[in-house]
Amino acid sequence: MIRLAGAAFLAVLFTVGLSSFEMPAGFPPDKKAKVNWLTPEQAYALNAKEPRKMLVDLYTDWCGWCKVMDRETYAKAEIAEFINKTYYPVKFNAEQRQSIKLGDRSYHFMAQGKGGIHSWAMLLSQNKPSFPTTVFLDEKMKLIQPIPGYIKPDEFYRIVTYFGGDHYKKEAFEGFVKGTFRQLY
Repeated sequence: MIRLAGAAFLAVLFTVGLSSFEMPAGFPPDKKAKVNWLTPEQAYALNAKEPRKMLVDLYTDWCGWCKVMDRETYAKAEIAEFINKTYYPVKFNAEQRQSIKLGDRSYHFMAQGKGGIHSWAMLLSQNKPSFPTTVFLDEKMKLIQPIPGYIKPDEFYRIVTYFGGDHYKKEAFEGFVKGTFRQLY
């Protein structure tokens, strides 16, 4: 199984030259849609009935780039539709103080100084919190890949299709972008 480390994955994004690719036809800039965000508990319960990958958007209330990603990336109709169809999407405030319980595991807010961070956010970010971070989990809720930082819509679409279509199991991301993605779209 091919798994890319966060830094290596981001390096691939830029060395492949993603800026030269266009989103598939039908990505008008003014067409908006809505991702049907769930809580972690809701996604966990749905996954128990019908297994599906999860996409977790780790954010904070003070994060400006998180708001830009909501407005420019998640609001694109084709992206929102693909996420809703392929994943259980979870929007999770990494600084929320409310504990969560997923199966037999509980996760809690960890106070630090004047603030703190939630233990689930730390787990998903591999103890390297950065916001926004998009986290991909498989159908068994095992970590596939956290990707820190703002991601433009064109790049994000390639990433969600790479993980959502299980291409990460068969080929490296750069091969997917150069070959399979071009054939699909």
